[in-house]
Amino acid sequence: MIDQTIERRFARLGGVVLRWSLVFFFIGFGLYKFTPQEAAGVAPLMAHSPVLFWVNPLLGLRGGSDLIGVIEISLGGLIALRHIKPGWSGFGSLGTAAVLLVTLSFLFTTPGLDPNSADAGFLLKDLTLFGAALWSSAEAFAAARAIGAAPLVEAKPRG
Repeated sequence: MIDQTIERRFARLGGVVLRWSLVFFFIGFGLYKFTPQEAAGVAPLMAHSPVLFWVNPLLGLRGGSDLIGVIEISLGGLIALRHIKPGWSGFGSLGTAAVLLVTLSFLFTTPGLDPNSADAGFLLKDLTLFGAALWSSAEAFAAARAIGAAPLVEAKPRG
């Protein structure tokens, strides 16, 4: 057993690492979406996605990748606002979780994707990021509530 003070420090440090890894990951890969190599790489995944199949036909290969990049950079930026606007950060984290579910779906919707390939392994890491995004959302919403921030979504009374 370790001291409770050390436990709390590990928990706090772990939370910081989780949140900022999401921020850096989403902003970094969001910026990468603006390159021709990444646009070509994500096109086959998006083409067979039940959520994103329409993007490339409507916006083109580069336009579709650029859109995904803008979304990823925006979500990373929202998560980074945790100490300024925790409610916004919570919604950014929820949006990130949704994006990660879409990318995880590529494992099942992309024809010919070898489950043992590096591509499948790269997509599978999104399961861990999904958990981090859910944690980040819950923690940010709790922080918003603790400082008395006005909720962005009003709860409706039961009855």
